[in-house]
Amino acid sequence: MPDFKSFPLPDTAEGLTEAEILAWHVQPGDTVTVNQIIVEIETAKAAVELPCPWAGLVTEIHVAPGDTVAVGTPILTVDVDPGGAAAPAAASSASNGAAPAATDSGAEEEMKPLVGYGSKAAAVTRRPRRGPAVPAGSGAPAAQVGVQAAFDRAASVPIEVEKEPAAPVPATAAAAGSPRSAVPLAKPPVRKLAKDLGVDLRTVVGSGVDGVITRDDVTTAASGSTVDSQPAASLNGVAPSYDAATRERRVTVKGVRKATAAAMVGSAFTAPHVTEFLTVDVTPMMQLRASLKNHPDFRDVKLTPLAFCAKAVCLAARRTPDVNATWDEAAGEIVYKEYVHLGIAAATPRGLVVPKVRDADRLSLRELAATLQELTDTARDGRTTPAAMLGGTFTITNVGVFGVDTGTPIINPGESAILAFGAIRDTPWVVDGEIKIRKVCQLALSFDHRVVDGQQGSQFLADVGALLADPGIAITY
Repeated sequence: MPDFKSFPLPDTAEGLTEAEILAWHVQPGDTVTVNQIIVEIETAKAAVELPCPWAGLVTEIHVAPGDTVAVGTPILTVDVDPGGAAAPAAASSASNGAAPAATDSGAEEEMKPLVGYGSKAAAVTRRPRRGPAVPAGSGAPAAQVGVQAAFDRAASVPIEVEKEPAAPVPATAAAAGSPRSAVPLAKPPVRKLAKDLGVDLRTVVGSGVDGVITRDDVTTAASGSTVDSQPAASLNGVAPSYDAATRERRVTVKGVRKATAAAMVGSAFTAPHVTEFLTVDVTPMMQLRASLKNHPDFRDVKLTPLAFCAKAVCLAARRTPDVNATWDEAAGEIVYKEYVHLGIAAATPRGLVVPKVRDADRLSLRELAATLQELTDTARDGRTTPAAMLGGTFTITNVGVFGVDTGTPIINPGESAILAFGAIRDTPWVVDGEIKIRKVCQLALSFDHRVVDGQQGSQFLADVGALLADPGIAITY
């Protein structure tokens, strides 16, 4: 007898309420193996690939790419006993678009963790987004999901979501490869542009190599879009729209932008913010950077001013541990951390994310430089996992890369301070009573006045400035 099991959208990180379906890697009628990647979703923080917890035959896909669904919503049905006597009937039902009913055993069975269950194949690799579904017996590698830790505090602010189940996708349409079910091939920046312009990528024919959708394809499609020709509505009934007559576009707030907005509002109106500013002559730091580039240990590392700033923050936090502490409202305590998990705010096609450098205070300058480069590259490629954004204790926002001098940054939830690192400019500066052209930048420190007093915040900011102005001071710490 066939044994149908329903695969509900799992909570890939603590506090997740919904996710968007990016791409399916299987279709009805495909045979799947345990741990085979079946779907790619986008949570509020990152794109995540989900493996199948069972082996069997895919009988129906219930949601289409682009749909946003609530956690617990059935998204796939698998027959784990396709050789049963009723298999032909099940296949016939699937071809007619009818959803087979899950058996009691399937409904009652508790979902297993997304990683570490079942048979494990060879090395862990990342499956290409546009790769075909892996057939049975091909030895598909286990997925590296990286979602076993708790969700970032930024997503812990309550977010209201609609709970209506998504409309099922007829199996006939999916099997036939219709434009509404086909997986669109496009790079993350192109996907972001399509979302901004209200273009449904499933309706766009790609002009690139192998049918890849380009930016020109998206802008061309957008130029012909109006409020009368909208893409399919999302789960909450609101779809991105563009009105050529008024030259206005509306984009549904979800994903990274939704979580960031909720977290920033919560932080701004919970923690009493104080911001202090300091202008620093960093000429000695830039000279040291230039000399280290020729050092054998740094020749294969991109040594940026941000690495020096990160090192200075870690050293300065030793003298002022308050900036690395947490206010625990429920317990009525201030929690002092004996480690620095340094968050680096990074702009990505999906929005602002803040991955963490674990135990940054234990890393050398070279190790910090290499880690920061890997971290930012991963973030910009959209490969940062939710686990990589957990448990930060202090954050640096490098506004200088955009040519900005300074700002008043908002503290990330769960932390007590954030430092804005401004652009380094050639500036007239008084040195020994004479005006000279020096490398100068501005620092801005925002801190939670419940945890950090003015004296402590000023001391920390002055220490960071002193370390950047004279890196030799580091040997005294």
